[in-house]
Amino acid sequence: MYAVIRTGGKQYRVAPGDVIRVENQGTGTDGRVEFGDVLAVSASDGQIGKPQPGALVTGDVVEQGREKKILVFHYKRKKQYKKLRGHRQGYTAVRITEIAFDGQKFTAPELPKKVAKPKIAPSEAEGVKAEAKAHKAPAKKKAVAKKSAAKKAAPKKKK
Repeated sequence: MYAVIRTGGKQYRVAPGDVIRVENQGTGTDGRVEFGDVLAVSASDGQIGKPQPGALVTGDVVEQGREKKILVFHYKRKKQYKKLRGHRQGYTAVRITEIAFDGQKFTAPELPKKVAKPKIAPSEAEGVKAEAKAHKAPAKKKAVAKKSAAKKAAPKKKK
């Protein structure tokens, strides 16, 4: 199951659960983005068609940021003309959650929630640190001073 959408002057092939980077999008409501310009959909393998006007692709905003800097260098030979500028394009990373068309809905599986590790009580933490120090204790090496090179005497002048 996939769809082809158009946004920001580019076309993307998306499936539920995919994360795509698109041109800067407004975050919409609660970080949800809807793409209404659906060009093609495929409900099963080997089958592709043009959707009805009500087709909709929905996604959640994962992050917003800027791409790596690209250098734009203008140069005209024999004219002593050089100009160097940089550019960083903004992007919005979107995770596709649902593709809906012709009364069908295909949704992405939910992401598993990350479980925080339980914290150790302060008294237990001190005991663990003391044990780690007792096991560690490697011998320290003494630093040897470097000898400086002997200076050569300047040659005597002839009379």
